[in-house]
Amino acid sequence: MDVLANRHVIVRRGRNLEYLTVAWNALEGLLAVTLGTIAGSISLMGFGLDSFIEVTSGAALVWRMSVDPDASRRELNERRALRIVGICFILLAAYLTVESALDLFYRRSPEHSPLGIALACISLVTMPILSKAKRKIGRELGSAAMHADAKQTEFCTYLSAILLIGLGLNALFDLWWADPVGALVMVPIIANEGMEALSGKQCSDCGIPNV
Repeated sequence: MDVLANRHVIVRRGRNLEYLTVAWNALEGLLAVTLGTIAGSISLMGFGLDSFIEVTSGAALVWRMSVDPDASRRELNERRALRIVGICFILLAAYLTVESALDLFYRRSPEHSPLGIALACISLVTMPILSKAKRKIGRELGSAAMHADAKQTEFCTYLSAILLIGLGLNALFDLWWADPVGALVMVPIIANEGMEALSGKQCSDCGIPNV
């Protein structure tokens, strides 16, 4: 199989992976936002927003691979897709900061959410697998945008853990502040990833060759 044909096969695999990401996160986001609204949980709401941002990020990657006809346009499309991923990170960080601060200020205590805990457990299992698959495709394609999207999926794993800890502490010990404080922990890291994606720094840091 020649290089061009092999690339087409990898691109198709990557596109299918992003289709799966979009479908999974759309469902996950709807469930998390619904449960978060019912429970008044910033971790659940943040988790749901992250899932919706994953939908945007996945759609951007599908677009990137669909309009990548030749090498002359690849770099431009890569920067555009990477910028969208970066904006998604920043939006998530802003949301978590504002809502967590408000919850702490007004001492909003989330209700117990067994279904939210179950959703977090499922995500803790599935997100690392999905992130690993995206990293593999990113290396094979030489795609910094796919690499950034894999990092965003990895952050979904972290948010799942934060969600589980926050809801768990509240359910077991009635620690109302665990939910917003846990969400705030990830804000600086998420914001930093967003800035790196917007600046294109990940292109040079992720160890992916230019092809």
